[in-house]
Amino acid sequence: MMHEDMMHQERKGSMSERPSMAQLDFDVNPFITFWEVTRSCSLACRHCRAEAQPRRHPEELTTQEGFNLMDQIYDMGNPLFVITGGDPMMRSDLYDLVGYGVKKGLRVSLAPSATRLVTRQALQRLKDAGLVRLSFSLDGSCAGVHDDFRQTPGAFDRTLEILRDVNDVGLSLQINSTVSRFNVNDLEALAAKVAEFKPAMWSVFFLVPTGRGKDETMISPQEHEQVFNWLYDFAKNAPFDVKTTAAQHYRRVTIQRKRAEAGGTVTGRPSLELVAPGFSYGDAVGRAMKGVNDGNGCLFVSHIGEVCPSGFLPVVGGNIRQRPLAAIYRDSRLFRDLRDTTKLKGKCGRCGYNRLCGGSRARAYGATGDYLEAEPYCVYDSSAARRIPSGADD
Repeated sequence: MMHEDMMHQERKGSMSERPSMAQLDFDVNPFITFWEVTRSCSLACRHCRAEAQPRRHPEELTTQEGFNLMDQIYDMGNPLFVITGGDPMMRSDLYDLVGYGVKKGLRVSLAPSATRLVTRQALQRLKDAGLVRLSFSLDGSCAGVHDDFRQTPGAFDRTLEILRDVNDVGLSLQINSTVSRFNVNDLEALAAKVAEFKPAMWSVFFLVPTGRGKDETMISPQEHEQVFNWLYDFAKNAPFDVKTTAAQHYRRVTIQRKRAEAGGTVTGRPSLELVAPGFSYGDAVGRAMKGVNDGNGCLFVSHIGEVCPSGFLPVVGGNIRQRPLAAIYRDSRLFRDLRDTTKLKGKCGRCGYNRLCGGSRARAYGATGDYLEAEPYCVYDSSAARRIPSGADD
């Protein structure tokens, strides 16, 4: 008992020493880190960026290398830490990894696949280990939509069963949904289904053409804009937080909508406080008060130690087996370029919102092969607009 009390005090101290979210310098430390512990997974989802395989890779980071990686992540300002895959449940040492991260003081979240491996006993074990949050994907309001996207019959029913178990066990829940041409007309019904499970957050991901994700699976630029405006209206009264992923231009839409609602009285430089003024969680996960983008506040470590700007931008800045994680994030040319908005090309380079948005660097790379090119699924062009928003950066 004494050991547990000392551990609690140690972790509480480390939490209080972290800079506030608004003070984070993304040139130094990320806001969020992901570790893809394996690419093994029994599903075959249409959009899988990892192109997951049935068997584990023989060169995956070992348990000890995972411990070392978590030490390095903690030393980088203790950012949010997400264990992902593939399916992390395919690793027999998963509970050891979660337990080590929690004892280290990391805020550990987990993103497993909705398979038979996620039993109620497994969920209870994860809760007992101190897991902060668990996320699962739900991509349709019914089996017809979800199972088609996941290309696995029965996936919808299994997902709902797991979500009920998560609620019963009492773990903090995040539900992820990918917007594609397969479900763009199902979003209202999907949102209602999500609400049934009382998540802390609904994370709405906009497809990036990488891995199994294809251009033809994506919605159009105009549909992106329509969904952004729908999400903005929906989020006002949603019983949970609504967050977008790979939709940096949603920040621009949010600022435009808030300015319009204020009758144009909101002036000064566009601020992310207009986008995410703060949302209180009971699980210490929190939201960034700055615009996170690929390599700019975000980093991703692959199953074999390769460090990328995100899981959706598969360009390697280094490998933790050869170089420290902090050095790769802070000093590699790849990451430095991604944090320099003056290097953005086309309409993103001249956009008054580029410091808050910057466009999805992953989508730009997936569509053009150049991670500094303009976001190809954004309809806004400041040079074609009547005026740059008041106070916007030139």
